[in-house]
Amino acid sequence: MKERIDELEQWGADVIFGRAKGFRATMTRALMSGLSGIFRGLVQLRISRYRSGRKIQAYMGAQVVSIGNITVGGTGKTPVVELLAKSLRDRGRKVAILSRGYKSKKLERSQNWDGKNGKRIPAEQMPKVVSTPGALLLDSKFAGDEPFMLAKNLEGVSVIVDKNRVKGAHFAVGELDSDILLLDDGMQYLDLAHSLDIVLVDSRSPFGTGSLLPRGTLREPPKNLRRASYILITKCDGTSNSELIARIRKYNSTADIIECAHGPIHLENLYTREKEPLEILDGKWVGAISAIAVPQNFENSLRSLGAKVEIKRRFSDHHRFNRRDIDDFMHRCVERDMEMIVTTEKDAVRFPRPTEISVPIYFLRIEVQILTGGESWNAMIDRLCNPIPVLDPVLKNAGSYRV
Repeated sequence: MKERIDELEQWGADVIFGRAKGFRATMTRALMSGLSGIFRGLVQLRISRYRSGRKIQAYMGAQVVSIGNITVGGTGKTPVVELLAKSLRDRGRKVAILSRGYKSKKLERSQNWDGKNGKRIPAEQMPKVVSTPGALLLDSKFAGDEPFMLAKNLEGVSVIVDKNRVKGAHFAVGELDSDILLLDDGMQYLDLAHSLDIVLVDSRSPFGTGSLLPRGTLREPPKNLRRASYILITKCDGTSNSELIARIRKYNSTADIIECAHGPIHLENLYTREKEPLEILDGKWVGAISAIAVPQNFENSLRSLGAKVEIKRRFSDHHRFNRRDIDDFMHRCVERDMEMIVTTEKDAVRFPRPTEISVPIYFLRIEVQILTGGESWNAMIDRLCNPIPVLDPVLKNAGSYRV
């Protein structure tokens, strides 16, 4: 059943990106195009309800920074969340990351938590606490890929998972004393009022396929970039983004624009944690395995580092590997004399240990580098760490969010 679902997801992606051919794919695309028009209307209606006050937003008494995008997947959001959390933590702020925990499993039993009042918090009021500043409490199965990866890499930062991120925010502020909340993938989550909106735009595919869901990969029309306080153009390769910036300015004339690159910094062995320089890839025969939104980018990055990617295996985004998946791939790599297997850091958190490690397995560690707009980034950190106090509690959050 799981394999069938993965196949359907992959076929759906092939339909959206035009890779699937034939009568069935053509008819599916026609149906999706009609549904995209309906989706556009629903998106704008929902936003207008918040703008008019018919839908109420929650205010937490703490700053809420949304990091999101207008497209589905692939903009490099997780490394940006990590960099932002580190920057704020290092300035002495008590940071909590709020995530919905996409494709995470339900807890078999609720976590026990004694509240500040000395009473145990009821299970229905408990989000999933992936980590606190001093402890990692859940694995990737129950936390989700990105929340677990963030918790593992961010000592001193709390990570909270719940589809109801208002509940997660209440817990972070009330029980963990968090004073800055990072709303991971939060642009479309409007139940919680935002202090700032950071919107990521992929330099290589800024507006996805150009169509809204379900026909395309846009979550919102490009004009909704007007809600952004800061726009990060991600995955830059050194070429000019002047045309993209000019287009962005048609939708948002005031947001600071920051250009950044998502670059690999080293390889890390999944099981020994040994780090290797990127130069080790040069000339090596490599098997690449991944379950991410845009596997081609990962594979191309390996090739750009000199790897000979002879064998590749792609699964649907967030696929939870089983031992058979890894054993089968390991067997293929052994047969073809591959020198190493490489996966992504996000996928590494879901990797079961193979029956035999005949070929060493590494993940590619990625970090963000600010290329232009460093002054804007630093000013944003200053703004968050030194907010202007407002004495009137009624006005404290007034104007904090533009919809």
